[in-house]
Amino acid sequence: MTTAHDPAIAPTALEAELARIAGAVPDPELPVLTLADLGVVRGVHLKGPGRVQVDLTPTYTGCPAVEAMSADIEHALHEHGIPEVSVVTVLTPAWSTDDISEEGRRKLAEFGIAPPRPQGPAGGPVPLTLAIRCPHCGSTDTELLSRFSSTACKALRRCAACREPFDHFKEL
Repeated sequence: MTTAHDPAIAPTALEAELARIAGAVPDPELPVLTLADLGVVRGVHLKGPGRVQVDLTPTYTGCPAVEAMSADIEHALHEHGIPEVSVVTVLTPAWSTDDISEEGRRKLAEFGIAPPRPQGPAGGPVPLTLAIRCPHCGSTDTELLSRFSSTACKALRRCAACREPFDHFKEL
């Protein structure tokens, strides 16, 4: 058994390749990101010949995209010759916006969505700024328009400098 959160247990080459395939699946709500960018694929485990289990942690409990993510992972692995795929929802450790990769943060900004600010370790230093940077012009002079946007994980903001509205991926 392998897990992305236990460095003492190294994945086999096949598990690593299957994790790469599962991680390459686009997020159904933010297709600019892959599941690897989002940090929700937590592990891939060979359970026997042609049998694989993928551990998936939702961005929040009750996330409606989990079913689509699971189906897309199953489809991707079936296409690569794995006949039996089970996707298991894993709630601990809970997903955090700190799990979004640097590449994922870059893609969000390029797509016009302000990435979440890093939260850091629990009990760690508090960020010096609470400003949300506009992904269009870079200004930190932004205002909250709505706590929720097209998905529950995003807020709608507007930049006072360029007047453009934008989504902000909320910190968790």
